[in-house]
Amino acid sequence: MDIHTWYKDQVTERLLRYAAINTESKRGSDAVPSTPGQWDLLNMLLDELRDIGVKDVDLNENGYLIARVPASDPSCSSAPVTAFMAHVDTSEDVSGAGVRPRVIRGYDGGDIPLGDSLVLSPEQNPELNKYIGSDIITADGSTLLGADDKAGIAEIMTAVEYVLLHKPFPHGSFEIIFTPDEETGSGMDLFPRDALHAKSCYTLDGTGRGSLESECFNAVRIDVACIGVSYHLGSARGRMVNALTMAASLVSMLPQAESPEATDGRYGYYCPLKISGHVERTELQVYIRDFDVLDAERRIEAVTQMAKAVEAAFPGGKVQLEVSWQYRNMREYIDKEPQVLLLLEEAIKAVGLTPEHTIIRGGTDGARLSAVGIPTPNIFTGGYNYHSRYEWASVDAMADASRVVVELIRLWAQVAEA
Repeated sequence: MDIHTWYKDQVTERLLRYAAINTESKRGSDAVPSTPGQWDLLNMLLDELRDIGVKDVDLNENGYLIARVPASDPSCSSAPVTAFMAHVDTSEDVSGAGVRPRVIRGYDGGDIPLGDSLVLSPEQNPELNKYIGSDIITADGSTLLGADDKAGIAEIMTAVEYVLLHKPFPHGSFEIIFTPDEETGSGMDLFPRDALHAKSCYTLDGTGRGSLESECFNAVRIDVACIGVSYHLGSARGRMVNALTMAASLVSMLPQAESPEATDGRYGYYCPLKISGHVERTELQVYIRDFDVLDAERRIEAVTQMAKAVEAAFPGGKVQLEVSWQYRNMREYIDKEPQVLLLLEEAIKAVGLTPEHTIIRGGTDGARLSAVGIPTPNIFTGGYNYHSRYEWASVDAMADASRVVVELIRLWAQVAEA
């Protein structure tokens, strides 16, 4: 068996096995992690790491799994420690329960039926044309696949097994990190920063083959509380203030041309994400995303002025805002340590690919890790259409991502020798 086939077999088997575990996370849950299924996958990974020979593995009470592989040779003991990270949860936007993944061997370029009613078409998904002849993994159309981020987990695990099994070169120390609840935005809230020895890290949470990402949105959440006045509807004239109507009025003020569905590239947006309540109190959650901090601050001020306008239009009502910065654009931190990105580019070239710099219209746990002093760019996984029933992954691209991890381990071992 040639080595690329070995990689393909390993990442395929792992993704199919991991995808079958329901790790859908849940916003607003008080549990840590937010759902019990995440513990199932974390414990599986704990056992699997030990089975492939990683002795130093810790899974703490908050669902953070950190494993350490020591240097294989004294000559590499002074090499900088790097790390590789992925998240175990999947988005709650589409069900992750009862995922039935399947492999389309040697994709022929045509439509891929997903169950009885959905079709994954190259006309709507032109990226498929890049992978004709490759094996493609999808779900059955009733759930998402979970390649975000179980493809990343499979790639890291395969790379670690390759390095420990085949011993292809002397290597320095490196760490493996699996986190919960990335999709809820709280995946790094309780992260044990002091437990890491790594000076750099790489998330495997990207998309197309050869892509790397060192820039993401600045992310802000605004929790809005509209406070009304309740009266019997029959005697409400001049006295009732309807908090639901107040919230709807504020949502209507958000510019539709600056929404997620109307923007791409470097354009930011407002997004009303969640609303619930009744006449007396209605709560609304608004997300703001922008690559530039000043633009994000401008949007915060715009929402503040909208809230004041709603109060003026509904005498007796109140609008309360709570602004939270969720994560910052990681570029400002990664730019301070250019070697982290240069070695990633070199690793991608080493597996025969051309590095493609892209931006993340979202965020990763790496953005928050970068902010605490560990620069963490993002590596492709070969997955597409995340948070969707149309999600799919290329096995060849997954194998290449795993090989990039191996190359990074090799390259960081040489830094101390220079």
